[in-house]
Amino acid sequence: MYRLVMAIRPDALPTDPSALTEMVLALDAENEKLRVAMQTLKEMIFGKRSERLAVLVDEQLALELGDLETDATLPVQANDDAPAAKPPGKVRKKARRNIGALPKHLPRCEQVLEPEATACACCQGRLHKIGEDVSEVLDIIPAILRVLRTIRPKYGCRSCTDGVVQAKVPPRLIESGMASTALVSHVVVSKFAWYLPLYRQVQILAGQGVHLDRATLAGWVKRAAWWLRSLYELQLRTIQASPRLFCDETPMPVLDPGRHRTRICQFWAHAMDDRPWGGPSPPAVAYVFANGRGTEEIAGQLKRFSGILQVDGYAAYKALARDHGGAIQLAFCLAHARRKFVEVFKTTQSPFAREVIERLQAVYAIEAEIRGSTAEQRLAVRCTRSASLMAALKARLTAIVDQLFSQSKLAEAINYALNHWNGLTLFLRDGRVEVDSNTVERSMRPIAMGRRNSLFSGSEGGAESWAILASIVNTAKLHELDPQAYLADVLERIVSGRTKSHQLHELLAWNWRAAHQHTAQAAA
Repeated sequence: MYRLVMAIRPDALPTDPSALTEMVLALDAENEKLRVAMQTLKEMIFGKRSERLAVLVDEQLALELGDLETDATLPVQANDDAPAAKPPGKVRKKARRNIGALPKHLPRCEQVLEPEATACACCQGRLHKIGEDVSEVLDIIPAILRVLRTIRPKYGCRSCTDGVVQAKVPPRLIESGMASTALVSHVVVSKFAWYLPLYRQVQILAGQGVHLDRATLAGWVKRAAWWLRSLYELQLRTIQASPRLFCDETPMPVLDPGRHRTRICQFWAHAMDDRPWGGPSPPAVAYVFANGRGTEEIAGQLKRFSGILQVDGYAAYKALARDHGGAIQLAFCLAHARRKFVEVFKTTQSPFAREVIERLQAVYAIEAEIRGSTAEQRLAVRCTRSASLMAALKARLTAIVDQLFSQSKLAEAINYALNHWNGLTLFLRDGRVEVDSNTVERSMRPIAMGRRNSLFSGSEGGAESWAILASIVNTAKLHELDPQAYLADVLERIVSGRTKSHQLHELLAWNWRAAHQHTAQAAA
């Protein structure tokens, strides 16, 4: 009996042993890539959150976007993400809570609870007060919608006909509109600071008996962005004037009405923050909407910039640096390089990937120690301790890469680190430079959260308004301001004309905060 044997490939296998060996190695590399991709997808789809953020080597995976925490920018680690046991010698940061000490600036509403009787149970004599117990709880008054009625009395002279006087109508954010500046600010902050889409805000307002269309709220948002554009442009120019700039980009779907679908545009984030070494630049971020993520987009945004640009390994930044003839120096992100080894270790349990993670953990431990020191102090410690660690790591990477198949995931991770080594180690030559670009990646989280809840922008104009308003409110959050109070005051000052165009710098979040702190101290 004969059996029909089907060929596994249409072309004949080579007979040369070296060609067969090369084919087998190529298939092994392809199989490894497929296994890694399948494992990654399984973790994304079926893995629990605590498993996806599990600690591999001394909290390395918990450092994905926030390696070096600061009190002003990073939240305390969530309970489900915390390691099972603390590493030896690691001091846990005290939780920032108000238990037993509620903020003093909040108004107090006192209620006194008197006993039912103030006569002595034994002799019926009158009791006198000998002390009291005081306890405080945090209370809330839910948002109250109200109608502001503006009344402008007219006064006339009984002796003549030309003596009628009346107060002028104050400028309004939306002329002939039904919304006050406070209400528009509330809608803007709810959407761009707390990620509440407009359709949900419409539902909330309807629950209080105010029925509005989502397009009405969108019009308010657009008008607020129109008033704030000059302040946004000043904030963007101020950030780009910094000698050290962080930059990153993220997709932004925009509705394309003609095609009845969305097209992928981009938000570019420009950020500065000198707090890690006590420098002059305050924390700030500005988002720029663009139709693409090519070199021409970022070149147009940074055509006047010169200095250190801290970014990931995206090719557009490299082309930008080449075109500027040395005016821009790239500092690459060590977290991105480490993340590639973390992905390899997650999927293949590679001992070498684990070794690289451990070596980089030592570098980050040094950075945690010197955070807040001056640039000179940081550079001295880095030259003394971190430089030798990075040199040893490079030697290990160089020695092992030749032993690996060039298409393996581990080889890709090693080659990425070696090809970007000069930019990855710029922090060893300049104490002002951070080891990673997490400053701007943290600023991308609000965009990602807003995109997740709103899905897409309705138009390019809407995306530009998104960039303007998100820049203003998220910079306010970086300075621990109440974005509602800040935005309402800024809009009132601009609309009323109290703050002229040449005084807009007073409304930048860091200047506004300093002025209000000075006023509060003077009043005290």
